[in-house]
Parts: sequence; structure tokens; C-alpha cells
Amino acid sequence: MSQQAEKIPGLLLCFLIAIPCWFLGQMLPVVGAPVFAILIGMVLTLFWKQKTTCQPGIAYTSKKILQYAVILLGFGLNLSEIAKVGASSLPIILSTIATSLIVSYILYRLMKMPSNISVLIGVGSSICGGSAIAATAPVIRANDEEIAQAISVIFLFNVLAALIFPSLGGILGLSNEGFGLFAGTAVNDTSSVTAAASAWDGMHPGANTLDIATIVKLTRTLAIIPITLVLAFYQTHKMKHTAGIEQNNYSLKKIFPFFILFFVLASVITTVCTMNGVNSTVFAPLKTLSKFFIVMAMAAIGLNTDIVRLVKSGGKPILMGFCCWLCISLVSLGMQHVLGML
Repeated sequence: MSQQAEKIPGLLLCFLIAIPCWFLGQMLPVVGAPVFAILIGMVLTLFWKQKTTCQPGIAYTSKKILQYAVILLGFGLNLSEIAKVGASSLPIILSTIATSLIVSYILYRLMKMPSNISVLIGVGSSICGGSAIAATAPVIRANDEEIAQAISVIFLFNVLAALIFPSLGGILGLSNEGFGLFAGTAVNDTSSVTAAASAWDGMHPGANTLDIATIVKLTRTLAIIPITLVLAFYQTHKMKHTAGIEQNNYSLKKIFPFFILFFVLASVITTVCTMNGVNSTVFAPLKTLSKFFIVMAMAAIGLNTDIVRLVKSGGKPILMGFCCWLCISLVSLGMQHVLGML
């Protein structure tokens, strides 16, 4: 059997898992299809140990299909529009991103946590949850269990934020715009931002907070580009030395994650096209395909993850996720107060 043919059973398995997860994610957006896919994959692995036939396709999906998903993700970013509309929220966004990255780094040093999990939780908390983890994981060469661990932590605090923040915003006396900024900067994943803002709009008819929160969240998403590029160059520099450049073992093509450059190129193409009159809906199918590829990749990651070991090692990552989440929330509210927005 050829190498390409060997991948078909695993690819098909991940595709079949992704289909019901896609619809479950639409029914329960606060959870999201990627989380369902990871959970189903991990449960299947508990009872199905011999995946030899499917393993090549599972490995391909968790690595290459995930990279293709990130490239296609770029077609959902209109850089000029997001930057223009979200510029007013930039000081808060930058503050919360910096806070999460600093907190995760400090806790990584204090708790002696694995560096990859720390990076994924820090980036996932600060930017856009699962999408940021999906973009960052291949760059730092995180393994499937590290990705699953980070996604699980982000999911936990996404759900808590979506449930708690609308009532908390009311107790704090936030304005509609203030809550939109709070939800857009302090909730990790886009689906949970939408859930929290929609709940607020339901409690405050005519508030239209969902639009504000979504724009702030999309502006925050732009940070994927500089952060992944910095990590890519850092990883390349580190691997250049560990590979032993003096023995001519170094190859930029082999170790630099070029898919990140294609992701940036996709964002630029979208921006240029929309600035020249192309309707943004043209790129909608590519955005949808990107999301489905992420669900497939998460199914593959679940199939490669030992749920028992994941639960046993979950204490420190959950504490890190909680600290990032709490500090981001406090900084978001604090910056609004300092800027006179509350």
C-alpha cells in the first residue's frame, strides 16, 4: 500500500467523528465542536487500543490538516477593517495579552511546568482560545497530549466565563459598551464571547453588545500573526543550534513553520480583495472549511491522547489557566477604569 493510501482510513475516521461534532458544536456553541471532537476521540481510545491501520491518517490529520486549517483561518481576517473598527480597544487588548503571557511565564518558572503547555495556555488565554492553540501548536512542535491539555483548560474557563460574566457585569454596573469590551477581551474563545454577549443582550434588550464584543474579539485575534511569527523565529533559532549547524545538519526549510507565512498571506489576500470591492462573503466557505479542519484535527488529537494520564496531570495547567483568566479579567476592568470607559 502506498503512503498516500495508508492515510485514508485514519483521515476517514477523523472525518466521520468531525461530522456529528460539527452539529453538536452548533447546538452548544459555548462548548464548541473542537471540544466534542477531542472528547469523543479520547473516549474511543479508551476502548480501542489497536489503531495500527488508522494511525498514519490520524497522525497526518493532527499535524498537516491542522496546518491547512490555520492557513485557511487567514481568509477570515480582514486586517484593515478589524484594525480600524477595533482601534479604540487596542490599549485594553494589548494589556490583557501581555498580562496572560507574563502570568503564564511566571507560573511556568514557579511551578516548573512543561514549556509547551505553558505557551499554549498563555497564548490560548490571551488571544482566541482554540484557534490560537491550533496556530501555535505546530510552531512549537507540541505533541497531541499537550494540545489536548491546553484545549481542555481553555474550554473550562470559556464555559465559566459565558455563564458568570453576564451576571457579574450587571453587579459591577457595566454599560453595554463596557460589557462588550469586557467580554471581547476577557473571554477566551469566539464562541464563548458570542454566548456571553448574547446573554447580556437578552438581559438588556436593545443593547447590541454582541457587535462590540465580536469586533473587539476579532481585533484580539490579529495578535496570532505577530506571536506565531516570533515563536517561529525563536523555534528556528533554537533548533538551529540543537541540530548542530557545524555538522551541516541545519535546514531552514525543514524546521521553519512556513505554513504561518501562508496564513499571513491569506490574511493579506483577504484584506486587499475586500479593499478593492470584493464581498467578504466570497471567503466564507474557506473560513467554514478551516473550522471543519480544526474539528478533524482535534478528533485526531483526541485519538492520540490518554485521557487517564491527562486527568492525572491536569492540576497545574488548570491553576495556570485560572490565574491567566482571573488576571485578564481584572486588567480588562482596570484598564477600562483608567481610560474612563466605566
